[in-house]
Amino acid sequence: MSQLEKEYGDLSTAITKHGEDWHREIDKLVKKLKAEVDKMKNTQLQTLQKHLDEINKNISDIKDEINLAEMAIDTNDLSKLFNVTSSVHIYKSLPFKIMPSLPKFMPPKIHKEELLKLFGVLSSSSLTSDKHGYSMKTTHKSPEAGSSPPVKQLLVEPKIVSIINTGYRNLYNVACLSDEEIWTTKDNTMKLYSINQGSLLKSITTKLGNIPGDIAVTKSGDLVYTDAMDRTVNIVKNEKIEEAIRLQNWKPDGVCSTSSGDLLVIMVSDDYKQTRVVRYSGSTEKKNIQFDDKGKPLYSSDTRYITENRNLDICVSDNGTKAAVVVNQAGKLRFRYTGHTPAPKNKPFSPIGITTDSQSHILTADYKNECVHIIDQEGQFLYYIDCGLSQPWGLCIDTNDNLFISQNGNIKVKKVKYLQ
Repeated sequence: MSQLEKEYGDLSTAITKHGEDWHREIDKLVKKLKAEVDKMKNTQLQTLQKHLDEINKNISDIKDEINLAEMAIDTNDLSKLFNVTSSVHIYKSLPFKIMPSLPKFMPPKIHKEELLKLFGVLSSSSLTSDKHGYSMKTTHKSPEAGSSPPVKQLLVEPKIVSIINTGYRNLYNVACLSDEEIWTTKDNTMKLYSINQGSLLKSITTKLGNIPGDIAVTKSGDLVYTDAMDRTVNIVKNEKIEEAIRLQNWKPDGVCSTSSGDLLVIMVSDDYKQTRVVRYSGSTEKKNIQFDDKGKPLYSSDTRYITENRNLDICVSDNGTKAAVVVNQAGKLRFRYTGHTPAPKNKPFSPIGITTDSQSHILTADYKNECVHIIDQEGQFLYYIDCGLSQPWGLCIDTNDNLFISQNGNIKVKKVKYLQ
């Protein structure tokens, strides 16, 4: 017990010291920013004061001119009156109006999970007891550890864990049903494969024989697919296809199932001039996301796939604008990621499939550079996955943060480990 008291005391001291280090650095940063504010303020005040002095001097000169004219008039002496030279023309042009432009302070949104990762989290504690040859272990997790996933670091080199040979070329979409099974699409058929065995478990043809735009798996494990030709979003339950959403004047494309059980659907207008993201609860429309704060379209007509991040951001791959477009839950634009240089094949960023992991990383397939970009939830580039991919298209993540990549250039889905 004495040793426990000491070690827990050391632990608390270490946390306090780390907190003090953070406070010192934050205080330095605050002091620096406030000094910059004061410098900008003083510079602008000096400029305005100089301008004010010039205006006051003009006013004083004008009053002197008026006094001279009045004195000449009061003398009733015409010769003096005619000798007064008017300088009105000098003052006809008013001085320019100076409008100072104030700086703005733009603090990023503080995300608790990201802050915890930066500051540090507590690991679990445990007690182990031995009695009559039996061992009993009890574990206690800190509140922070319970509310956020374990911190995982990126591997120096990603590893191909396994390859699923589907037997058909030009793979498009892929979606994880579980850690053992994945759905893929080819033409008008959706096929379920065993990851470990690589065998075909199930094959389902779309209701009208149309090619699905995208597939997703709901929280209850049902398969969802979009049918642009039929303007519908459909759910497969017990191998029976049910219409979930029917659109008018819009065609659905990308789809994902959210943490709350809602569906996010990308749709393009029949004339291909407008694109929007709509949130559905069942068949009820809850939120329409189409324009930014300035009324400009957020997405092009070549928007492909969609996913939700752990922080509830909505992430979309827009191949038309060559960007991954990220908005918050309310639909406000957070950032656009337009690629990183140098790219593996030095070609323009070509985003297709998109997904997220437990660390709130955003992963997007780059079709032309034949790699996968990993960025953080603030849009900063972290990493390329470049492991002999052939035109990567669809992406999905299982519960262990393994990445599955369908390849449009061959018949294989690759399972890749990239986190420790």
